[in-house]
Amino acid sequence: MQTELPLAGVVVVELSDNASLPFGGQVLAALGAEVWKVERPAGDSTRSWGPSMWKDEGVAFHVLNRGKRSICLDIKDAQQLATLKDLIEGHADVFTHNLRPGSVGQYGLDAASLRARKPELVCCEVGAFGHLGAMNRDPGYDPLMQAFSGIMTLTGENGQAPARAGVSIVDFGTGMWSVIGMLAALYRRKGTKVGATVNSSLLETAIAWMSLGLGSYAADGYPGSRHGSGVAFLVPHRAYTASDGYLAVSCGNDRLFGKLCQSLGYPEWATDPRFATNPARLEHRDEIDGLIGDRLATNTRAWWKEQLHRYGIASAPVQTTAELFAHEQTRALGIIGHPAGDELDLVGLPLSFDGKRPPPLAAAPALGQDNARLQALLHPAVKSTD
Repeated sequence: MQTELPLAGVVVVELSDNASLPFGGQVLAALGAEVWKVERPAGDSTRSWGPSMWKDEGVAFHVLNRGKRSICLDIKDAQQLATLKDLIEGHADVFTHNLRPGSVGQYGLDAASLRARKPELVCCEVGAFGHLGAMNRDPGYDPLMQAFSGIMTLTGENGQAPARAGVSIVDFGTGMWSVIGMLAALYRRKGTKVGATVNSSLLETAIAWMSLGLGSYAADGYPGSRHGSGVAFLVPHRAYTASDGYLAVSCGNDRLFGKLCQSLGYPEWATDPRFATNPARLEHRDEIDGLIGDRLATNTRAWWKEQLHRYGIASAPVQTTAELFAHEQTRALGIIGHPAGDELDLVGLPLSFDGKRPPPLAAAPALGQDNARLQALLHPAVKSTD
């Protein structure tokens, strides 16, 4: 017998576009919520994102919107806007959107207006630069926030142009923060019977990802620098070139560094004053990285991984997407599979409950495929009194 998912019975109305909030909405759907995705007549922007397409639509849309119901409404039309408000006020536990702060009020979809009519409603507003400050109405996207927050100054190799992280860490992170906020508000509502207004933004997420760098700057003015596959605060903790590709090696403390030195055949490095402690290794980063790299270049990734494992040293090959997709560990986790009713292999929720991962969601919806269902919900047939 399948266990009921944690959010079964929770109704979410998601007025969203692009990546951040749709990702959050899909997490809610995977946890069992009934998510009504509201799309404008042209559809979500990701329906046309490339380069990969599935069923004549961008794979991004399928990745971010499984398990949802799609209703197509033009909120500039008074009647359709009223329909959306009827859905929110009559059926939603949560309303979440990523409209600009300057536009949400003109439609009466701001948290203050909606919660005045329905105090128990949880409203989650996701913006670009945040809901406060002079830039609160400015548009923004993941690369812009990686630039504005300084993430790009820490990504890539020294002497090269600013580099964006290769995945949408700000978009997906903002989706996660929005989910955390909505879940916390729903939990509090159980006791108070009162909803909440939750605000999150791309910039706040990017700033949160800069926590270590900002902490260092606050402590001693260190602005940070690029270390390629490495990090500012720990050595060795990066990818090195083996004979057949790159192998990432990490030592979290001096004891493990000593074990690494033994595994490489140079135990004397562990007592060398230049390398004996992490602060010393940070000061002599290029020297110790060069020595480790020269040694690892003498054999294959697989050979070194086995050798390092015997000494308790964490390592991992730098894999391509294809290698990750096919790897036995990825398959053992069961995190990639077919959405129900679809043949496209997609990533599921990275959570398990009592040892079981939530089942695959239904395929992403066609534009407006649930409009008839919405009308039936809002205007049920009058029952006969005979």
